[in-house]
Amino acid sequence: MRKRWHTYMWAGVVVAIVAVAVLVALVVQGLRNIGADDGVQSKVRADAPKKCVGTRPVASLPDTTDGSPLERVLAHIDKLARQQPYAAVFTGLSVDEDRQTADVWRIPSGAFDDEVCGSAVKGVTVRLHDTDVDRRTLDRLSDRIADDIKRWDGTFDMREVGVDERGFVHVGVDDPGTAAPIIEKAYGESNSKYIKIEYADQAEPAGAA
Repeated sequence: MRKRWHTYMWAGVVVAIVAVAVLVALVVQGLRNIGADDGVQSKVRADAPKKCVGTRPVASLPDTTDGSPLERVLAHIDKLARQQPYAAVFTGLSVDEDRQTADVWRIPSGAFDDEVCGSAVKGVTVRLHDTDVDRRTLDRLSDRIADDIKRWDGTFDMREVGVDERGFVHVGVDDPGTAAPIIEKAYGESNSKYIKIEYADQAEPAGAA
């Protein structure tokens, strides 16, 4: 009888230990999940653009070719981007006509943001996205790569070079796997972080059927 009691007692202890271990594992996993969720949510918050909904009268901005509210805002932003000190922070601009939205990529700047958001007229939304490079730097890098477009003929075919408004130079090639390490080495680590190498089809000759 005593032996059987000891057997049951140890069985109960083992079950209890297992239960505690499972509970601890669940708690740890839960904490990890919370941390992961917080990390994802923090990244989403960090990547979310700053949105400015237009409030000023449309006529408060100079007229443009078609006189539309969006065109007036775009013309004003373009003018700002060419002036000092804003040229040092402006990266790029794209347009969503269906949503009457202008997307602006820039190195974060309170003064520039205030100017851009303040220019948004009624019916237009401006979204501001963060970058760490200005447009002039990207233009110089793009021009440098374009000058070398025939440099690697026989190794790979460089087919496209251009600045993407989101803050990088797009390089289209026939073989990204071969081209990427060569281009990254040629232009150095500091420039390579602003180069995006992707596959591009061969351009059709003008007038081809």
